[in-house]
Amino acid sequence: MTAATGKKMAVLLPVDQLLELWPDEFQGVRLGALLHPASINSKLEHTAQILERENRKLFHLRALFGPQHGYRGETQDNMVEWQSYEHPRLGIPVYSLYGEHREPTREMLHDLDLLLIDLYYTFVWTMYLAMRACERENIRVVVLDRPNPINGVTVEGPKLKPDYRSLVGMHPIPVRHGKTIGELAMQFRDEFFSKCALTVLSMKNWERAMWFDQTGLPWVLPSPNMPTLTTAMVYPGMCLLEGTNVSEGRGTTRPFEIFGAPWIDPEKLCRGLNGIKLAGTHFRETFFQPTFHKFAGQLCGGAQLHVTERESFRPFETGIEVIRCLRRMYANHFQWKSPPYEYEFKKLPIEVLLGGPLGDFFPE
Repeated sequence: MTAATGKKMAVLLPVDQLLELWPDEFQGVRLGALLHPASINSKLEHTAQILERENRKLFHLRALFGPQHGYRGETQDNMVEWQSYEHPRLGIPVYSLYGEHREPTREMLHDLDLLLIDLYYTFVWTMYLAMRACERENIRVVVLDRPNPINGVTVEGPKLKPDYRSLVGMHPIPVRHGKTIGELAMQFRDEFFSKCALTVLSMKNWERAMWFDQTGLPWVLPSPNMPTLTTAMVYPGMCLLEGTNVSEGRGTTRPFEIFGAPWIDPEKLCRGLNGIKLAGTHFRETFFQPTFHKFAGQLCGGAQLHVTERESFRPFETGIEVIRCLRRMYANHFQWKSPPYEYEFKKLPIEVLLGGPLGDFFPE
């Protein structure tokens, strides 16, 4: 906060100050970087451009890696894989960690001394797997910290049960964990990867109570169906609809805010949901026609979830209550989606998303 104006200073990301923060001991290392489209600085420059600019001065850039949805962010959905390729200008490999392999292999890491990770929001489990691989191959890891977009204070939802590990969750943290990606990296190191040589480069001016729109940073969608901060707000609960036969709004311009199905009466549904009086929410009746995914091209009735007061809004509780309401009202239509889901072929997708058995929240 500046004394003159009383306004909070914009958050300064590590990638904004890489030249000053880069440790002397890492000068000249052979570097790989795990990135995606939201790996940008405050001026909207992609981290790869910054690494290219500093290449041969701070380090030697040897490889790039990308998570789900692709290094370029082009693949839409779960279990839509992408293939490794050679970067057309840099002439270095761009390795897919969402295809044949979901963690770096020995061959991918053999020419590296250090893996830099600059990911955002929902990609922490790719970081987890990368840390595991780097510990195994004795490769250093540097994580560039970024804000938690829905604040670093509020924690909600169950912790993952060990028998329900998957690419959706691999370590017992709550659904809404209230941590930055750098803090999660340190937790994973402390609790699971004790021999991982981890360095976290920190932000400046970030405060735990901040929402993303208070950071002064530009929003770039981290995945194709995360277009706005509001999407990120509702996602920790409304993503549970992925485990059902109800559309979670993919194929619309408001995924996870809009939801429904051809057999839903919007007026009836919204009357029921608003009657629950969930904090910070209002459900507005709507019709929509998804352009892809569930019910593509079909007219669906449903609701749009409006967050009216974000400090009191609890997305996980809201998602649970939405599903309970749908099951009560549409028992003859509602179904749990069958496997596979995110490379889990036995457990129900809803159990993968809950990180535990169905009966914990939806007893028969």
